[in-house]
Amino acid sequence: MTLPPTAFLHRADRPALAYRHLPGEGPTVVFLPGYMSDMEGGKATALLADCAARRQSCLLFDYAGCGLSEGRFADQTLTDWRGDVLDLIAALVQGPVVLVGSSMGGWVMLLAAVTVDRSRLAGLVGIAAAPDFTDWGFTDAEKAIIQTEGVLLQETPYSDQPYITTRAFWDSGEANRLLTLSSIPLTCPVHLPHGQRDDDVPWEISRNWPLN
Repeated sequence: MTLPPTAFLHRADRPALAYRHLPGEGPTVVFLPGYMSDMEGGKATALLADCAARRQSCLLFDYAGCGLSEGRFADQTLTDWRGDVLDLIAALVQGPVVLVGSSMGGWVMLLAAVTVDRSRLAGLVGIAAAPDFTDWGFTDAEKAIIQTEGVLLQETPYSDQPYITTRAFWDSGEANRLLTLSSIPLTCPVHLPHGQRDDDVPWEISRNWPLN
């Protein structure tokens, strides 16, 4: 498959965002990568290939500070990345969207879904989605390091670079937790595939979404 060319969405007050937009029939499938991931990942490229085979419109992108997008990773927050998604949809997509979020991308997906015009949401797919992981994804000792030192570095098997969690990102996550709500106001179909042998995101997280 020939990949769509990489283009950039330039913004006045935020870093330019790298993206690939495959034209086709709607609704447009928008993939939201996980933490420190980008549109070159296996899930993103597999989804793009599937959409191409079905002639369906697809949008891949890199969050600010990730992949080919401008900005420093350590300067970004959860709400910044939600803003990236909303800016891309507003600028590039006409008609309905299906948001597909992987791991942390599932949290960003959910934050975008409760912000965007609901009439545009054709569906959500959260792949091992990890909403609220600033709450359950760190030990008390790790949270203390974030609070006192301002940054936590963690080795990861997925990259030769350590995971970086800043105090600003953690605070943004804590301010945007959704699983504690009595109900998340969504009316579109929601699918949450999640393997029960997931070592990173407990599969029970996907069972506990307070959906209507």
